[in-house]
Amino acid sequence: MPVLYRTYRPSKWSEVIGQDSIVNALQDAIANKRLAHAYLFSGSRGTGKTTVARILAKSVETADEDVYEIDAASNRGIDNIRELRDHVSVLPFRSPFKVYIIDEVHMLSKDAWNALLKTLEEPPRHVIFILATTELDKVPETIISRCQTFSFRKPSREVIRQHVIPIAKKEGFSLDAGAADLIALLGDGSFRDALGMLEKVLASSAGGAGTAKDKKQITREEVEAVTGAPKAALVNRFVENIIDKNMDLALSVVSEAEKAGISMNTFLTLILEKMRFILLAQHSASSRTIVETRVSPDDWAFIVLQADKKKLGPATMTAILDAAEGTKRAAIETLPLEMAVVRVCEKAA
Repeated sequence: MPVLYRTYRPSKWSEVIGQDSIVNALQDAIANKRLAHAYLFSGSRGTGKTTVARILAKSVETADEDVYEIDAASNRGIDNIRELRDHVSVLPFRSPFKVYIIDEVHMLSKDAWNALLKTLEEPPRHVIFILATTELDKVPETIISRCQTFSFRKPSREVIRQHVIPIAKKEGFSLDAGAADLIALLGDGSFRDALGMLEKVLASSAGGAGTAKDKKQITREEVEAVTGAPKAALVNRFVENIIDKNMDLALSVVSEAEKAGISMNTFLTLILEKMRFILLAQHSASSRTIVETRVSPDDWAFIVLQADKKKLGPATMTAILDAAEGTKRAAIETLPLEMAVVRVCEKAA
């Protein structure tokens, strides 16, 4: 099984997904010969910062030997930056530019920042710096002001879902709707993480890949088993009992999830999504078709069944949303959800 995120990493502008404004701005700059001497790419992990940096280097006809990728996490000291300053003054081997891609640049020490600043203030004409960071707030303002900055957006779940489906197909597998959606959720806004999940699922899938005409189908249940994600049945039981205001059964589901070692953050995300789908099915006829395409037939049957009950009130949704926010900072991970259950069910009593 190949490393999917490397195999399917974009190598040209047309393959970059979800960063259209950045791609268009950089293409225009290249076409109009208005390149900056330093760029700063910020955004969460797996959103394409290093990939776009490599494509930018390639687009300005920089040969591989004139592209230097530096990991600031392991080259963060002033001596490393001094060595870099000496290196940039040397002309490229056989390219118009030398491109330096410095990843995780926020990891540089204070002295290293000061040394880098001097280079950014008066860079050689043949050098382009591309700084990448997941923590823009740790980059000094003096550095930011000397760079052309681009903020990479997290791709939506739907964008990631549409990304993993054809890749699975190329690898000889097909994903059912529930499997693709769960992989996208577990990717948490990162193409790289989502492909890592997909790779794990495909490698563990029994029976191996099918032929081009008979592809091995991956179900949501297989994704749950391989990744340890909460089972849809467990999520459904909680949702059903909170809608029915059955405190004892809802709390028992939370306890079961805790014993299984399930992440409450993931559990709550799946709960909120299921409740959202029920809410949409109750209030929006046009949304029902969209929701149906996102879930498995069994899940859709459950959503319709719950939607046909009494209305899912905003108070219940708000309580679960509050629990999701509270879980991020709770010393006891299950407590915010347990409190939400008690609050919702006591009000109904």
